[in-house]
Amino acid sequence: MSTVAFHTLGCKVNHYETEAIWQLFKEHGYERGDFDHHSDVYVINTCTVTNTGDKKSRQVIRRAVRTNPDAVICVTGCYAQTSPAEIMAIPGVDIVVGTQDRSKLIGYIERFKTERQPINAVGNIMKNRVYEELDVPAFTDRTRASLKIQEGCNNFCTFCIIPWARGLLRSRDPEEVVRQARQLVEAGYLEIVLTGIHTGGYGEDLKNYNLAKLLRDLEREVPGLKRLRISSIEASQLTDEVIEVLRESPIVVRHLHIPIQSGSDTVLKRMRRKYTMDFFAGRLEKLRSALPDLAITTDVIVGFPGETEEEFMETYDFIQAHGFSELHVFPYSQRTGTPAARMDGQIDEEVKNERVHRLIALNGQLAKEYASKFEGGLLEIIPEERFKENPESGLLEGYTDNYLKVVMPGDDSLIGKLVKVKISKAGYPYNEGQFVRVLDELAVT
Repeated sequence: MSTVAFHTLGCKVNHYETEAIWQLFKEHGYERGDFDHHSDVYVINTCTVTNTGDKKSRQVIRRAVRTNPDAVICVTGCYAQTSPAEIMAIPGVDIVVGTQDRSKLIGYIERFKTERQPINAVGNIMKNRVYEELDVPAFTDRTRASLKIQEGCNNFCTFCIIPWARGLLRSRDPEEVVRQARQLVEAGYLEIVLTGIHTGGYGEDLKNYNLAKLLRDLEREVPGLKRLRISSIEASQLTDEVIEVLRESPIVVRHLHIPIQSGSDTVLKRMRRKYTMDFFAGRLEKLRSALPDLAITTDVIVGFPGETEEEFMETYDFIQAHGFSELHVFPYSQRTGTPAARMDGQIDEEVKNERVHRLIALNGQLAKEYASKFEGGLLEIIPEERFKENPESGLLEGYTDNYLKVVMPGDDSLIGKLVKVKISKAGYPYNEGQFVRVLDELAVT
C-alpha cells in the first residue's frame, strides 16, 4: 500500500485544505505516514504571506527530498501559486499545483509515474471565479472543526500578497456549507469555525445572500451544533444584520476577531485599508451594546513604512481605550512584490521591536482585565487536549465560547465534550478552572 505524508505551513485555511487533500488520497487507498519518515509521496502545502514563509517552504521541500529521493514530491499552496518556476527549480520537485485544481493531484501523480516528467500545473488564479469544492468530513486533530466557506480577497492592501496567491473573492455554495456542517456534527464535532481567506466577505459575490443569512441557516438547519465561530471578520463586514444575528443566536459565540492593523487613519490610508478609526470605533460600540461580554481579538502591524511615533501612539491609545481581549502583534515585514515593500520610510528593526514590545505588554494587561470579569463565574469549555505546557499535570485545556483558554483537572474522556467549569483563577495566557459537569455527551469518538 502506498503512503503519503503531509507538511502544512501557514494559516488555518491551509490546514483545512491539507485535510481535504488527505481525503482524496484516502479514497485512492493511500495510508498516511509521518513526514519525517520514509514515504512514497510527500505533499508540502506552502505559505507565501512573508518572504520568510517562502524560505521555510523551500527548506521543508528540500527536507522531503532528502528523506526519500525516490518519492514523488508534490508542492501546493500559496507559494506554489505565486512562484511555480522557483519551486520547479528545486532539484527533486516533481509536481507543482497552486491554490486550485487540488482535486487533480492524484491524476498528476499517476501521470508522473508513467512519464517521469515534472509537472507544473499552476494556472492563472485571477481568472478563476468558481469556488473549488474540497470536502473534509473529519479532522486529524479532533475537537474543533474548521469549515471553509470562501476563497480569495478583493482588497489588495498594500502590504499583502494574498490576492495574487488566492485570486478574487469566491463564496462557497450555501447548500454545500450546510451539508458539510451537518456531516461534521454527525462526526461528533460540537464547535465549527467558519474560515476562509476573507471570511467575513462571504456572499459578496452571491445574489440575495450574505454572511448573516448563512449564520441563520446553519443555526436552523444543523441540529446538534453547539458553537459557531467566525475565524475573522473585517469591521466593514460587521453589518447591523450580522450584529443582530450575534445578539440573537444561541450558537454564534461571544468572540470576534476583527483585524485593526493600525489605529491611525494616515497609516490605514497607506495600507489601503477601507475604513477610518471613527468607523471602526462605531462598529465596536454597536457590538458592545448588543453583547456586553463580547471578546474582541485583533491583529496589529507595527512599524509600517513611514509610521511615526505619533501614529504608533494613536494605535496604542485606540487599543487601550477599546479594551480588546487579545492582540496578535506583528512587526511589519517587507513582502517582495507588494507596494508597501517599495515605499519610502522603511522603519528600523530596533524601532519596530521596541514598539512590538510595548504592544505585547499592553496585550498582557488588557487580556488579564478581560479575563478577570469572569473570575468566580461559570463558563463552558470544550477540552481539546492535555495541557500543552505540562502534559503530565493531569490538566486539560480548552476554550470558552468567548475565547478564554482554561485549564482544568480532568481525564481524557472529557476531550471533545461540552463541559461546565467554574473559573477559580483568572489570568493570561490561561485561566484556571474547576470541573462542574458534562453538558453534552455527543462528542467525537
